[in-house]
Amino acid sequence: MNVTQPQKERGYIPLADHGLIGNLRTAALISTDGSVESFCVPNFDSPSIFARILDKDKGGHFSVTPISSFTTKQSYLPNSNILQTKFLNEQGVATVTDFLPRQPSSATTRPLLAWLIRRVEVIRGSMRLRVECAPAFNYARSAHTTDIILDTSVALSLSPVPSGGHNKALFSSQEPQLNLDLRYVAESGLENVPEPDVQLHLLDLSAKGHKGPGVWTELELREGQAVTFVLRTPPDVTLPLQAHPTRETAEKMGISYEKLVAGASTLRPTDDPILTKALLRELLETTNTYWNSWIRRSTYTGSWKEAVNRSALALKLLIYEPTGAVVASPTFSLPEYIGGTRNWDYRASWIRDSSFTLYALIRLGFTHEANAYMEFIFERVRARDPDGSLKIMYTIHGEKEFPEEELTHLDGHKGSKPVRIGNGAIDHVQLDIYGELMDCIYLSQKHGRPLGYDTWVAVRDIVEYVIARVGDPDLSIWEVRNRQRHFTYSKVMMWVAIDRGIRLAEKRSLPCPRRNEWYAARDALYEEIMQKAWNADKRFFAQSYEDLEILDSALLIMPLVFFSTPADPRFLSTLRQILLTPERGGLTSNGLVYRYDVSKTDDGVGGEEGTFCLCTLWCVEALARAGEYDKKMLTRAVAMFEDFLQYTNHLGLCTEEISDAGEALGNAVQGFTHVTLISAAYNLSRMCTKYLGHA
Repeated sequence: MNVTQPQKERGYIPLADHGLIGNLRTAALISTDGSVESFCVPNFDSPSIFARILDKDKGGHFSVTPISSFTTKQSYLPNSNILQTKFLNEQGVATVTDFLPRQPSSATTRPLLAWLIRRVEVIRGSMRLRVECAPAFNYARSAHTTDIILDTSVALSLSPVPSGGHNKALFSSQEPQLNLDLRYVAESGLENVPEPDVQLHLLDLSAKGHKGPGVWTELELREGQAVTFVLRTPPDVTLPLQAHPTRETAEKMGISYEKLVAGASTLRPTDDPILTKALLRELLETTNTYWNSWIRRSTYTGSWKEAVNRSALALKLLIYEPTGAVVASPTFSLPEYIGGTRNWDYRASWIRDSSFTLYALIRLGFTHEANAYMEFIFERVRARDPDGSLKIMYTIHGEKEFPEEELTHLDGHKGSKPVRIGNGAIDHVQLDIYGELMDCIYLSQKHGRPLGYDTWVAVRDIVEYVIARVGDPDLSIWEVRNRQRHFTYSKVMMWVAIDRGIRLAEKRSLPCPRRNEWYAARDALYEEIMQKAWNADKRFFAQSYEDLEILDSALLIMPLVFFSTPADPRFLSTLRQILLTPERGGLTSNGLVYRYDVSKTDDGVGGEEGTFCLCTLWCVEALARAGEYDKKMLTRAVAMFEDFLQYTNHLGLCTEEISDAGEALGNAVQGFTHVTLISAAYNLSRMCTKYLGHA
């Protein structure tokens, strides 16, 4: 076990050493040493208030750390997205339980409380802990003021009230027009053990670049004592005096304090209840019940169920409930190579992810989420650009603008610059997206809500748009930032777009005036790919018609979208080439797969990168499907998948990439990776049952 020595100067924590909590509006990354490292308020794509993961000095943080040396363990509560970080040393054991409250969507008693709740509790011995809350508003660009003021929203159990009163911290920033307050409730769960004393103090971090004070407190907790901190945006309302109950008022009125608190609560807005121990317990219980009940709806019965369930719970955290959109990742600008320049903002919803996300949701039986996501997709289809095209991504609100900007004042994770917000690729021409979109619509017809006539007309127009552009070059799946090319992946996915249009028309008997032209276009494109993308000398499908020497693992998708059979000799030859090491002309290193060899092709970005988790999992699934005809490939798929699972972090979460040394890279938590993990597990388990006699 690694012993952590608390230091005045804390560096960066590895990307893998974080857990994720969320409430289907936003999400927060919590490090294994108890710090909130990334948190945007109120939504996924809002400016950050904590971004220590991108600048250890001034990014902003909310930390709970033992003062003496400790070891740490971090886990989710079973079948839940409530995170628990445990600190252990000879003197005692403390836990920090972190969550953003959720309740059943049917709940009518109160609205969703957008609170970040951190419960600090000692369960053995005693422990001294330092708590620091130092927000940095608007990506650490905006100044703020901090005041420690009397808190009239907390029901006090101590009598008499401490001499200094029960205070809270109020952080106010004018530029983003955002206020935050930090409140707390202290309690004791054992008789003869007093409630702990909490005193908030101003924390000056201006020397590190902070543009406003934070607050700190030192807790000396022993077994049975707990302090729960609540960070929120306080409602901007003026409350009547009766909404602030005190023990003195209760005594004057001759009623119990508890009764006065209950009465006062009815005078307050429903999103600003009086903070009580009972309320905090209720929020913890209802949030845990929410996650437990949700994952129990999964219909998955195959192997690797624990990994699949955790991926499903991670995927659920990436859903923006108001629109049904699925964010690619809740984080931004985490590097694909430490010290490199490939640092992108993934807090948007990519059309490309659509069919893979829908497939995962359907395979697990989550039809409500699948239908909500499809409605988000159909809204985008109905709001196409005048030329009939779609953006490659949309904001989680469905908007078409996501301007890219470099934040030069931030250091970047471990010095990986530039830090970017927004994504300039939103205006890219990436013609492959129509294949994923049409596959998504086709899947939804097989397993979800039937297509209406008006939507079918829009879908028909998309097929026509694709047919008109089958000869155009583009920037394709990897969003290269220099020249357009005739990428093979895009051509395959354009074939998928036309093919799924034909299938929809045939299976649903939908009107298709240009049916014959669709068939002709689909078949001509297939022949073109076979002729122009095939490197006959080296016997593999190349990245593009122009670069026949470049291998690209995106083409592992071919049998997964039924462009080719997994037993097709050309595909198998491509698969075998990809499985070779880079030194031997392949893309696989230590059982992990690169996208392509960045030393052999210029993608206009520069810098190096790790192996791509998505490509590794596509390789697993391609091997599994090929295993129907060659049992050795199925056995290799199982070994490769189980090896990959060792690279997920201590919680079973995935990033985008993995370095040569096994270090997590890229934005975390990565939705595309978890979606592909679910798909690979489902199909691998199915093939093992069918051909090896076990799951």
